[in-house]
Amino acid sequence: MPTRLSNYFLRTLREDPSDAEVTSHRLLVRAGYIRRQAPGIFAWLPLGLRVKNRIEGIIREEMEAAGAHEVHFPALLPREPYEATGRWEEYGDGIFRLKDRKDADYLLAPTHEEVFTLLVKDLYSSYKDLPLAIYQIQDKYRDEARPRAGLLRGREFTMKDAYSFDYTDEGLDRSYQAQRDAYERIFSRLGLDYVIVQADAGAMGGSRSEEFLHPTPVGEDTFVRSAGGYAANVEAFTTVAPPSRSYEKLTPQEVLDTPGTPTIQSLVELANERHPRPDGRAWTAADTLKNVVLALTHLDGTRDLVIVGLPGDRDVDLKRAEVAFAPAEVEAATDEDFAAHPGLVKGYIGPWAEAGAVLGEKSSTGIRYVVDPRVADGSGWITGANIAGKHVFGLVAGRDFGWDGVVEVAEVKAGDPAPDGSGPVELARGMEIGHVFQLGRKYAEALGLKVLDENGKLVTVTMGSYGIGVTRIMAIIAEENNDEKGLIWPESIAPFDVHIVATGRDDLAYRVAEDTVGRLEAAGLDVLYDDRPKVSPGVKFGDAELIGVPKVVVVGRGAADGEVELWDRRTGERTTLAIDDAVARLTAAR
Repeated sequence: MPTRLSNYFLRTLREDPSDAEVTSHRLLVRAGYIRRQAPGIFAWLPLGLRVKNRIEGIIREEMEAAGAHEVHFPALLPREPYEATGRWEEYGDGIFRLKDRKDADYLLAPTHEEVFTLLVKDLYSSYKDLPLAIYQIQDKYRDEARPRAGLLRGREFTMKDAYSFDYTDEGLDRSYQAQRDAYERIFSRLGLDYVIVQADAGAMGGSRSEEFLHPTPVGEDTFVRSAGGYAANVEAFTTVAPPSRSYEKLTPQEVLDTPGTPTIQSLVELANERHPRPDGRAWTAADTLKNVVLALTHLDGTRDLVIVGLPGDRDVDLKRAEVAFAPAEVEAATDEDFAAHPGLVKGYIGPWAEAGAVLGEKSSTGIRYVVDPRVADGSGWITGANIAGKHVFGLVAGRDFGWDGVVEVAEVKAGDPAPDGSGPVELARGMEIGHVFQLGRKYAEALGLKVLDENGKLVTVTMGSYGIGVTRIMAIIAEENNDEKGLIWPESIAPFDVHIVATGRDDLAYRVAEDTVGRLEAAGLDVLYDDRPKVSPGVKFGDAELIGVPKVVVVGRGAADGEVELWDRRTGERTTLAIDDAVARLTAAR
C-alpha cells in the first residue's frame, strides 16, 4: 500500500519554531519529523521514525557484521549496580533519580555498563564463552543543565551502546579494533565526515578512549589536529613541557613596585616601561606567571579552593579543568571565596607565603597550589608578591617556590606543538557522533565478573564500551544536508525512496501517478504519494522541498503525453522524461 499524504499523519509549518537555534532543529520541526514536549525532549512523528529506523538499520547491519548480538535493557534501573561502581554519586546532578512507592531508589539510565556486566556475569563462567560482544539501541536520559539545539543536545536521546567481554588484554585489543572498524563503516555509509581523536575517558574510566567527531561549526567540542596525523579532543591534549634548566647561575628574585597592575596586560606594560629586561627583549605575557583561583565543589557538597599557576598568555579552559579535577564541579572563585581567604590579594597573587620564603613552604593561605607543565624547574617568571602593588621579578620555579602537583587546565592554542612530535596543531569545532573505550576491568572488578581460564583459575574479565548517538547523528545529517527551501536527505536514510507529486485538476494526472506509484513499489521502492486533491501545486512543491526526499517525480500537464518531471533535490536537476524512462532510471538507481 502506498503512503498517501491525503491521510498521512503530517503537518508542515511555514514558520520557524521560536526556540530553534540551529538549522536542523528548525527544519526537523517545520517538516514534521519531531515535536517538542519539554526542553530537550521531543516526540517522534512518522517521518522522523522512518529516518531514525533507517539509521538504526545501518548500525544493526554493521554490528552484526562485527559479530555483536542485540539485546535490550530497560531504561528504568535500580540504584544498586551504579552504587557498586561509584557512579550513583559520581554522576552528581547529571542523571534523573526517582523513588518507587516502596521508597527504593531508581534512575533513568544515562548508560548501561553495569547491567550489561551483570547480565554476562549471570550467564557466563568460562573463557570458552569469550570473546563476546552484545549491544542495544535504547533511549538514554541525562539531566542536561542547558539542553539546546534540538536533537543535538537533549535530555532524552537514542544511543547504540555495545560492550565487548574478553579475558585477556590481547583479546580486548582485537574486540576494540573490530568495533572501531565497524564505526568507520557506519559513518561512511551515512555519508558523515569524521575525525578520530584521542579523548578523556571521564566517568566511564578505562585505559584507552577515542571519539569520532564530525567537524561542524555548530559542534560543542573543540579538537586539535596536526598535519602529521595527531588528533585529540582538547580535554585529552597534553602539553609539551620545556626541559628543566639549571638555576645555579640565575640572579636572585626581586620584589619591585608595580602599582595599578592587577591585569597581565597592565603588568607587562609597566614592566617594559619601568623595569626593562637586561637583554633588551620586551617583556610579554608569556613571561608572567598568572595565578588563578578555582573553586571545587565535591560530590559530598564540600567546597574548597585550588590555585593554578600558568603562563600569563594563557587562560584556564574550564572543560579541561573539569577533567583535571573530576569528579568535582569547577568554577572561578567568587568574591565570597576571596573574602574568606584574606591572604589572597586579588591581582597580585603569588605562589608562596611571602618574598624570600623557603623552597617548598606552603602558601600562607593553606590553599593547594598546582602548576601548568610549562612551569618547569629552572623557568623564570614575573608574578604577584601577595602584596598589593608589588610583583616579584626573576622568581625561579624549583629554586624559589614549589607546587603540589601539575595539571592540564590551560587553554590550547593553534600552533602549540603536538605531543607526538608531528608538528603544530590547528583547532577545529566538532560534534561527537561516536565514542569507543577500553574499559579494562573497572566494572568487572566492581561487580565480580570473573571466568575460569585455561588453567581453571578465576580471572577478571576485561571490557570495552562503544557508543553511537543515533538521534544526534540524525540531527547532524539534517544540519549538513539542506538548502534554503528544506531538507535534502542522503538516499541511504531518506524516509522514502521517491516522492511522487500529482498536480492539476485533471484526473488523468492522478491516474498516471497511481500507476507510477504501483510500478515503483512493485520494484521494491518505498514511495510517498502526494495525492491531496484540493492542495495547490505551490504548496505541494513547498512540502516536497521541505520534507527532503531526494528523488521527486512530478506528474502534471505532461501526463497526457506520457511524460513526467524527474526532480533531483540533491543536484537541483529537473528532467522531463517518458514515464517508462523515469521508472527505469529510478529502479536502476536502487
